[in-house]
Amino acid sequence: MRTAAALALLPLLALTACGSSGDAAPAGAGAPVNSAAADDPVADVRTVDPIAALLPAEVRAAGTLRVGSSVGSPPSAYYPNGQDKPPAGQDIDIADAVAKVLGVKLERQDASFETILPALGSGKYDFGTGNFGVTTERLKTIDFVTYINDGQGFAVKTGNTTLTAQVSDLTQLCGLTIGTGAGTTFEKTLTAQKGVCAAAGKKPYEVKVFAETGAVTTALQQGRIDVVMSTINGLRHQAAQPAAHTTFLGEYHRLDVGFAFRKGSPLTGALQAAVNELIKNGTYTRILKKWGTTASAIDTSQINPAEHT
Repeated sequence: MRTAAALALLPLLALTACGSSGDAAPAGAGAPVNSAAADDPVADVRTVDPIAALLPAEVRAAGTLRVGSSVGSPPSAYYPNGQDKPPAGQDIDIADAVAKVLGVKLERQDASFETILPALGSGKYDFGTGNFGVTTERLKTIDFVTYINDGQGFAVKTGNTTLTAQVSDLTQLCGLTIGTGAGTTFEKTLTAQKGVCAAAGKKPYEVKVFAETGAVTTALQQGRIDVVMSTINGLRHQAAQPAAHTTFLGEYHRLDVGFAFRKGSPLTGALQAAVNELIKNGTYTRILKKWGTTASAIDTSQINPAEHT
């Protein structure tokens, strides 16, 4: 499935990796301003000693942090040059910049989205990245340090006439087949609300769950699903690429997104301070501009904010 997903995304990634700032879609549309990564906002980031001192002594001595990283699709994290080359994306840049402020190296370990949060409790990773939305349910077992505001949205295949308006109520999806990622807030939202159609006297919607982002896209293009539920920034970015042939239907529910930690982790204060330093010194704005996600900027990083209602 991973190979098929990679092949399905090749046209999209080729555009993303090779486009110049002159032919990229406007930032407001969600496409990166300079997706070839010629602009490297992380290069000039330096260690800030008072913030580095917030790390536990054993972490400072080791000089490394282990991060479980879900690499899926742009603009968050993806492989522009194949899986044997380093990943790129907004999450990659922010995590790397945070590590530089803290004076440590990241040991990045690729992992599937749905496995990272459970693995934090076992100590396999010090923290996780994967565009993890902050929800009331997750806050019971996970600590978060926020770095962006993203959320849930919908997209259809371009030319679709069944669903054409922004989805503000899930009853608009009754009778349709929805594709989404495994272990995501999207899957949980759709599953929890599945009874809304019956309550409205309509045919229920069907949810198909996929382990790979590329598999969802392929299913949409092949007509095996009618609509995709995924991240706002991811769907905006994809719709801005002509080769994707998708249309973004708008935002459904906003969520803060953060680095994920085991509950009670001693690392959260240091990483929050590092994110706020990047916001203060302008690196954060440069990273978001690079990836076309400035509309999702936050003013300050928070630890465990309440879920948006």
